[in-house]
This record gives sequence, C-alpha cells and structure tokens, in this order.
Amino acid sequence: MYTQALNIKDDGPALVDAEREARFQARIDRDEKIEPNDWMPEKYRRTLVRQISQHAHSEVVGMLPEGNWITRAPSLRRKAALLAKVQDEGGHGLYLYSAAETLGTAREELLDQLLSGKAKYSSIFNYPALTWADIGMIGWLVDGAAIMNQIPLCRTSYGPYARAMIRICKEESFHQRQGYEIVMTLARGTDGQKAMAQEALNRWWWPALMMFGPPDSESQHTDQNMAWRIKRFTNDELRQKFVDATVPQGHFLGLAFPDPDLRFNEETGHWTFGAIDWDEFRRVLAGEGPCNRERLAARRKAHDEGTWVREAALAHAAKRRARRALQAAE
Repeated sequence: MYTQALNIKDDGPALVDAEREARFQARIDRDEKIEPNDWMPEKYRRTLVRQISQHAHSEVVGMLPEGNWITRAPSLRRKAALLAKVQDEGGHGLYLYSAAETLGTAREELLDQLLSGKAKYSSIFNYPALTWADIGMIGWLVDGAAIMNQIPLCRTSYGPYARAMIRICKEESFHQRQGYEIVMTLARGTDGQKAMAQEALNRWWWPALMMFGPPDSESQHTDQNMAWRIKRFTNDELRQKFVDATVPQGHFLGLAFPDPDLRFNEETGHWTFGAIDWDEFRRVLAGEGPCNRERLAARRKAHDEGTWVREAALAHAAKRRARRALQAAE
C-alpha cells in the first residue's frame, strides 16, 4: 500500500487530506507512477477519468469517417491498410476504456455518457471525409497531431494510462506514415489528384490545429494537469511543435497551407501562423459541427445492434462459471 511504502502510519482521520495531498504531490514531483491502488486526490481521479474517457471516445468515433471509405478505397492494398488502421483505432479505444476502469468507473457508464451526448470527444471527428484525399489528411494531419499530443502521455503520472499509450503511439506513428504516403501519391499524381490533395488540406488544416484544445489563456485545466504531470506540455506548446514539424512536410509535397500569415520567424526558429477561429471550435464542441448528429447516431445504432453480442458473451461467461463451480463441488 502507498502509506506503507512511505512508512506512514495511516490513522484515518488523523492523516488529514492536506498531508496526503502533499505526499501525493511529492511522489508526482519525483516522477513516480501512480497506480490504481494508491491513494490519490478525488479531483485527480475525476480529471483522469474525464481525459482518458474522452480519449477513448475519440478513438472509437474516429473509426467512422475512415470506415466509410473501406469499400471505396482505390486499390486492394489501400483497402487492406485502411481496414487494419480502423481495427487499430478500435483497439486503442479498448485499451483506454480499460485504463479508465482502473479508476473505478465502469465502461458501461462511460459509453452511456458518450451515447447520451454528455461526454465529449475530439472535435476533429465531426468533420466529413468527402474524398479519398481526406483519408490521407486524416492520417497525416489528424494522426500527426494526435502523436504530438500523445507521445508525452507515455510519461504521464498515472501508470495504466502511460503504459497504454506506449503501444498506441507506435501504431499511430504507422498511421501517420500511411496517411502521408497517400497524400504524397496524390500530390505527385495528375493535376486533378494534386488539386484533390490541396482542397483536402484547405479543409483539414485549421481543424487539425484546434485538436490541441483552446489557447492556454482560456484553458481551465492546464495548470493543474501540468502540476500533476498528467500533461507535460501546454496546448499552445504542442500546437507550435505540430506546426513546426508539419509545414516543411507540406512544402516538400508542393502543397500550400491555407494561411496567408504563415511564415518562418528567423529569430525564434518557429513558424508563426494566423489566428484560429475559436468560435468555430466552440460551435463544434457544442454539437453544431457538420457531422455531430451523424456521428452519435452511428454510434447509437452500432451499440443497439451489438446488444445480442454482449448478451451472448455474458451468458457464455455465466455458463462457464457455473460449469467450474459444479466441477469444484464434485
């Protein structure tokens, strides 16, 4: 137990919350991992459940725009790769729901929050994938932004979350390369193919920058999450890292970013970019994006149609438990 590890005699009420929180923060400051059975502030637990569940929801909802293109992929190789990617995203959601369950919140409760619209997921998945080039942009930009955000989570302070992120980041790295290769093929193809890639970049660039969340000046959770080392970088720091890494990749492909203010600052060594439309970001989060209703309707439909599978699995598990109990009695 945590108190035993610190040679503390836990006298219950005698060990006040302030003392526990101070010792908890000391563990965080030493970069120790917090495990499910360790004492933690309730706010830390709630923050993790909110963040991990939103991450899990984003992985599951993120399957929808790409899954819609599996049957329309331009070749068998593309179809197989996209199918594998969508399968990976489903697996990521399962890893993360499992990590959230270690904090005492049942998966069924988390899914109910998603299906009811109470829980949020990444705003990027409320935009439509209109052409095959969009699949490339999702891999290059969306998964690229996800990697930028998720690699530091491999060192997050909560152990189960950090360990889940190690495998997720490895797979997301493959997804990003897959997407970039699709965009490269289009950019080096016919004039029509390059125009398709450029049009997709024009639509996805700004939503990709919004993926990192509101500016630090408006973020309600950043300071505390940084102190608890749930996060290692602020929203604005991660957004800048993403822009610095991605703009040269786009220029290599001969594509133009839809930002007249985009330029390299020789003094800072960073790319400066124009103002983000945060009103659009807030509208999408509030449920007014192009595909908000469509995405939730699709998840509800899949959940309802999967009822018989869940019931069959539970019945099978109950039957096995009964058989084992009978064997033990004999």
